[in-house]
Amino acid sequence: MLMNLDIDNFYKVITEKIERWINSVIEILPNLLLAIVILIAGLFIIKHVRRLLEKVISRFVKYKNLANLLISIIHLLLFGIVLFSVLKVLKLDGTVTTLLAGAGVLTLALAFAFQDIAANFVSGVFITFQRPFRAGETIQSKDHYGIVQIVHLRHTVIKNFQGQIVTIPNKDIFQNALINFTALGRRRLDLKVGVSYGDDLDKVESITLEAVKQVSVLADRPPQLFFDAFGDSSIEFTLLLWLRAGDQPTFWQGRSEAIKYIKKAFDENNITIP
Repeated sequence: MLMNLDIDNFYKVITEKIERWINSVIEILPNLLLAIVILIAGLFIIKHVRRLLEKVISRFVKYKNLANLLISIIHLLLFGIVLFSVLKVLKLDGTVTTLLAGAGVLTLALAFAFQDIAANFVSGVFITFQRPFRAGETIQSKDHYGIVQIVHLRHTVIKNFQGQIVTIPNKDIFQNALINFTALGRRRLDLKVGVSYGDDLDKVESITLEAVKQVSVLADRPPQLFFDAFGDSSIEFTLLLWLRAGDQPTFWQGRSEAIKYIKKAFDENNITIP
C-alpha cells in the first residue's frame, strides 16, 4: 500500500510538472511565433542590406580589406539588433542584460590580451585613409628599406633591395618616421669628392658642374657644388645633384653616371683625386 502511495505521488508530481510546462508553452507560444517571424524577417533584411552595402561601400572605399571589414562590422551590428529583439520578445531581459555585460567584459579582456593586434589594426586603418605610400613606391621605416608590395590592415609587406620579403607591423610604420622616396618623383644625391691641394678650385668647380650635366636622369634643378672641408690630403667638396629617381635603381644609376663623368673629366684636365 505504501508503494502504491509513492507511485501515486510520483505520478501526481510528474503530471503537475507536465501541465505547468504545457501551460508555459501555451503562454509563450504567441511570443515565440512573433520571435520566429522577427528572426526570419531580420535575417532576410540583413541579407539584402549586406548586398546593398557591398555595392555602396565598394564605390567609396577602394581598399578591399577595409571595405570587407566595414561590411562585416555593420552586418554584426544588425544581427545583434535582431538577436536582442528576439530575446526581448521572449521576455528574456535578464539574458539580454547578461549578454551585454558579458560582451563588455569580454571586449575589455580581449583589448588587453590583443592590444598589439588592435594597435596594428587601427594603424592600418589610418594608413589606408591617409595613404602616405602606395604599392610600388620606395619607402624606409626605421631599418626597413624597400618597395611596397601590399598594405594589409595589420601589416605592410615590402621587398628590400636584396630581394627579400619583409613584413612590417603597421604600428611600427605609423608610430615612427616614414620616408617616401617616390612621392615627389625626384631625389637629391649628395656626392662627396676630394681634390688635391695643388688644383685650382674654380677650375674644379666648373669642370665638375659641366661633367654632371651628362647624367641621363638629371632633374630640372641645376646641380650645386660646395667646398666644405680641408682634409688630411685633399680639399673636400659636396656635389648636390637632383635626379629624376622615384625608384632606387634609377638613383643608383644617376650616382654611378655622376662618378664616371667626374672621374673622366678630372683625368682629362689633370685634376687629382688623392
